[in-house]
Amino acid sequence: MFAIMAPGQGSQTPGMMAGWLRDPVHAERVRAWSEAADCDLVHLGTRASAAEIARTENTQPLLVAQGLLAHEALAAAGTAVAAGHSVGELTAAAHAGVLTPVDAVRLAAVRGRAMAAACAEAPTSMAAVVGGDEARVLERIAELGLHAATFNGPGQIVAAGLTERLQQLAAAPPHGSTVKPLPVAGAFHTPYMESARQAFAAAAAATDFAAPRGALLSNADGEAVTDPEEIRRRLVEQVVRPVRWDLCLETLARLSPGLTVSLPPARTLANILKRRHPELDVLPVNAARDIGKALVRIGESARKEEPAHAGV
Repeated sequence: MFAIMAPGQGSQTPGMMAGWLRDPVHAERVRAWSEAADCDLVHLGTRASAAEIARTENTQPLLVAQGLLAHEALAAAGTAVAAGHSVGELTAAAHAGVLTPVDAVRLAAVRGRAMAAACAEAPTSMAAVVGGDEARVLERIAELGLHAATFNGPGQIVAAGLTERLQQLAAAPPHGSTVKPLPVAGAFHTPYMESARQAFAAAAAATDFAAPRGALLSNADGEAVTDPEEIRRRLVEQVVRPVRWDLCLETLARLSPGLTVSLPPARTLANILKRRHPELDVLPVNAARDIGKALVRIGESARKEEPAHAGV
């Protein structure tokens, strides 16, 4: 058994798709996804500036497209545990066979545009609260009328809400913690995204969802979800609800896959997993050549497991 992790917003870097698109098969695939998403993913993944790809409406389809360039090769390796961080859940859903890659990229574009529009409705943002006692951190966030939007692991909670309240949080952080403002357009994964949830719900309702191959972990509670309608509902609700990446990692550790492949851009999630569960073997895939390494390692992992099942 192997696992894949798909990154979310904030992990993008300029030119991250350039090396991949030297392969004409990948290039043609991205052009088709661009048409479905109604945006130029080739430009965004090669020539666009950091500021351009940081725009929510651009970041989300770009990240899903980047993560899916490894899909065909990894799908041939068999079923896997799939988990995605925020918009990366769409990438993970495609790797699990719930969505087609085209639909995953298209839905990411709808989601990104809708969330960008929602950000314009009120002056909101996000900030990482690092360290401190979790109960006290959550209490302080609630005191200020903010929301705990993302749980990346012990000592790393992202608060979201009105910008002025986040400034108050930074000025008087919980004991033992530091507050780091994040360069994002608004308060993602909070009720401030309700209009985006509605727009994304309409697009998801018009899209076919299938039962997953393997285990598809949910950001809602870290558990595997098998029913297509429940997966659809959770993906929609995720727009306004917290990302429990900490619980996804707990489930991953419990399942103990022989190898976890961190999809491109791979560094952020690979580093979080290494810090949280150093006992798990993780392989970052950042370049097309890394796919071959991943397939070799997946094969080696499978062969190690075979003796335990011999004669069964």
